[in-house]
Amino acid sequence: MKFLKSWLLLIGLSLSVSSFAQFPADVGDDKYQPRLGQEGKDVIWMPTGNELVIQMLKTAKVGPNDLVYDLGAGDGKIAIAAAKEFGARAIGIEFNPDMAAFAQRNANRAGVGDRVKIINGDIFKEDFSKATVVTLYLLPDLNLRLRPTILAMKPGTRVVSHAFTMGDWEADKEIDVGSKGYYWVVPANVAGEWQLDGVDVNGKGTLSLSQRYQRIGGNLTINGKSQPILNPTLEGDKLSFGYLDRKNNLHTVKVTVNGSQLKGEDKGSTTFAEVTGKRR
Repeated sequence: MKFLKSWLLLIGLSLSVSSFAQFPADVGDDKYQPRLGQEGKDVIWMPTGNELVIQMLKTAKVGPNDLVYDLGAGDGKIAIAAAKEFGARAIGIEFNPDMAAFAQRNANRAGVGDRVKIINGDIFKEDFSKATVVTLYLLPDLNLRLRPTILAMKPGTRVVSHAFTMGDWEADKEIDVGSKGYYWVVPANVAGEWQLDGVDVNGKGTLSLSQRYQRIGGNLTINGKSQPILNPTLEGDKLSFGYLDRKNNLHTVKVTVNGSQLKGEDKGSTTFAEVTGKRR
């Protein structure tokens, strides 16, 4: 861990020094003076650069209806930007009580104290399950420890990380503005066998899906004939795929998954049908 903290300090110093000076509050106030690279519970404090903060929030399409949780909030920069620039509500979780209080004062000074709350707490103990967007700048092993909790969140929750990945959970997008960021959408659990109604001109079918995070594949069986699904995609709770009907016409199925049920539409070149399904 000591090596990783030193590595993060070197990376942060090379990427963040120029942006660090752009925010007067970054150098502290009359009650608290944080130090660049100071030790925290599991990480050192390195503020994310201004340009990357904005690009992370843009990539996650943050808006007024969002609740953003920033894990390891530091001076509150990301939470404040989410509220001030994008109109969201934001909650930061910060382990250092002095830093948490400083971040809240920064939010108040920025005029968004009514929409930003900084909690003095542990990211592994606090409940952030109601977040629609999660932001973080943590070490790789901490991302992996958080990954099961994040994957259990509501499908469609957006996640953005500064610098570090989530192991073998491939990012949906990468951000590069001189420093790196990674973006994911929490996928629904769609693996298994589904009984469908409404495919191939209001017929019935069996959809068998395999899944690794948001990457999916499978087969559709109609009237005893099986075929691989075409161009399958899964974004949050939105599942889509193509198939060929008995006349070799291409159909596109787009459905929303809700637990063990799904509902949506089947569009052919000249046909349209409502599709419903249940997982067996």
